[in-house]
Amino acid sequence: QVRLVESGGGLVQAGGSLRLSCAASGRTFDSYYILGWFRQAPGKEREFVAAISWSNGNYADSVKGRFTISRDNAKNTVYLQMNSLKPEDTAVYYCAARSGPGVATRASGYFYWGQGTQVTVSS
Repeated sequence: QVRLVESGGGLVQAGGSLRLSCAASGRTFDSYYILGWFRQAPGKEREFVAAISWSNGNYADSVKGRFTISRDNAKNTVYLQMNSLKPEDTAVYYCAARSGPGVATRASGYFYWGQGTQVTVSS
């Protein structure tokens, strides 16, 4: 059974940083798989944050220059380094995976999902 487990969320002040991790088990997500991060704030739809193919990251405009996605295939793990956090970044963050090729920015394009981790940025 495939599981994606996020960690690293928490409460941080505006301008601070957090690093999210997502560890996969039950399947090896090699470079063929696209790994992504989405987020969902209360009352809003789930939105794309970032995704990574074998080496290239793609980002939502709202996080470009502040967030960095990376992956370690040997550890079957994807990371999201979040810097210069803003209160509007507050949401539950989910990792997701899909078979390639091509990065998808819509949630419907991903088959595997984690349970989410809360990120709260105070002003």
